[in-house]
Amino acid sequence: METRTLQSPPSILPLYARAAAPMLPGASLLPFLPGGGGEIPEIELVLAGVRPDPDRVAAYARACGFALRDDLPPTYPHVLAFPLHMAVMADGSFPFGAVGLVHVENRIEQRRPIGLGEELTIRVRPTKLKPHPRGQTFSLVTKALAGHRIAWESTSTMLRRGKNSPTAKAPSKPELHQLLHPADRKVDAVREEGKGELRASATWKLGGDLGRRYAAVSGDRNPIHMHALTAKSLGFPRAIAHGMWTKARCLAALESRLPDAFAVDVRFRKPILLPARVKFASVGEGEDIDFAVRDAKRGTPHLDGHVAPLEAKSEDGRK
Repeated sequence: METRTLQSPPSILPLYARAAAPMLPGASLLPFLPGGGGEIPEIELVLAGVRPDPDRVAAYARACGFALRDDLPPTYPHVLAFPLHMAVMADGSFPFGAVGLVHVENRIEQRRPIGLGEELTIRVRPTKLKPHPRGQTFSLVTKALAGHRIAWESTSTMLRRGKNSPTAKAPSKPELHQLLHPADRKVDAVREEGKGELRASATWKLGGDLGRRYAAVSGDRNPIHMHALTAKSLGFPRAIAHGMWTKARCLAALESRLPDAFAVDVRFRKPILLPARVKFASVGEGEDIDFAVRDAKRGTPHLDGHVAPLEAKSEDGRK
């Protein structure tokens, strides 16, 4: 694997331009742009000396509903790593452009809370392509190290729709960006073994500008989130909420029930078209928590998630 050490965070806007360039006829033939096809390269990007900016963390916390604390919100390291995610997918050796990919699953392992003033090293690498009934998937594996120990780790699984899968069928546009796997846990029904029923505990009214507000604090300015006009060009009737905002908002709602070390898995299902009213529901306490986000009127599933406590680990960042 080729390891590339960066001296500073990559600039996001030029990376978006590179990631979108393969959509232009003939652009993928240029060696410095992604889109040449083939396998995902074995590369790892490393950025050391990362110190979260307290003002930016506070703005992020307010946008997602977290309380202001001396520790980072559990989803914030994803924001620190996002420029590296884009740099991986905008690299000239990457086989396709990032625009049009669907974020279908995300797992975060918080080994311990990360203090606001801690210095981190961020490592990001992509995994190999895997066949999928609707195309192919790969993951971006991210590790945040404090010293030589992993404090936080995530796996973001991305779906590439398409022609490279012989079993894939061309979907209609409304289906294009929805999660295709059903949730493992049937969170719409009574939990098994009599552990309780998932009931809505809050209704959230999401404004039409939510995508722009979250983009301002996260750096994720994917055009599907920014405005109805740009979203329509990519197959959506309106702008959609960021999946990672939805996950962060759920964890903010569960904040008082989260242990110091935990793993949280989510599956992003149908996109939230903005503006929207959604319901948040959860069940469980202590060892396991199931949670979900559904459309307030129609019950459309948007997100299913599960939190489980995580035992402390001691491996170094080069596991």
